[in-house]
Amino acid sequence: MGYILIFLGLICMSGCSTTSGDYSEFSERPFIETPVTSELLLAVPDLDQDKITIAIYSFPDRTGQRKPSEKFSQLSTAITQGPEVYLISALKMVSGGDWFTVVERAGLPSLIKERQLIRSTRELYDGEQQAKNVLKPLIFAGLIIEGGVVSYDSNVKSGGEGARVFGIGASKQYRTDQVTVAMRVIAVQTGEVLMTVSATKSIASYQTASDVFRFFDMRTKALEIESGAAVNEPTDYAIRSAIEFAVLQMIKKGESDGFWKYKQGEKK
Repeated sequence: MGYILIFLGLICMSGCSTTSGDYSEFSERPFIETPVTSELLLAVPDLDQDKITIAIYSFPDRTGQRKPSEKFSQLSTAITQGPEVYLISALKMVSGGDWFTVVERAGLPSLIKERQLIRSTRELYDGEQQAKNVLKPLIFAGLIIEGGVVSYDSNVKSGGEGARVFGIGASKQYRTDQVTVAMRVIAVQTGEVLMTVSATKSIASYQTASDVFRFFDMRTKALEIESGAAVNEPTDYAIRSAIEFAVLQMIKKGESDGFWKYKQGEKK
């Protein structure tokens, strides 16, 4: 009888999982390395005007959230502290880089110091007149993007299902967190906020487990077998997807409001 229970337990652990209800939105791999939004950015139609020069001074984490934990308080932040990296990458990705000229502003102090070092060194060795022709003037931007990651909500939705018969059982659990980004486009010449957009992305976590627990030999010996797996969607992946989707919204809204227009015809 004992061997039969062990055999049934192994069968349960290997093949008794089913998917139903809320599990339809999850899978064993709820994310991929390259978000779908990246492909949509590359597929944006060409711009029917000169490239747009745009600057990003900061795009910070404004949530103030710490990494979620059910047991104790965490000091680590829940999300990345450099989301502007994904925003710059998204802007450079639009239509293969044909839409936006992104100028450096987050590291502007370092850039200015380096330019000053070049100028002072040239003045020392080549003279003041020669030093003036070494560096070109910095490019100024016509638009500025402000905003940030404005919300991180943990455990927005959770649930599970399971069953146990004669000490043999299987269970499933899922959980979703949620991150929201918001951005606004500002005209440098007037300071007017031309548009605002936001995007929200769910962060999926999924866990399956199977176990066997039985007593033998007049309840003097116990058999316990456990097996399981968990898949957690990276938070940075969700932030990147949300930022790229917000950029897509910005492009679409700007085109409908007449700030720029698509080139007619199919994209090359």
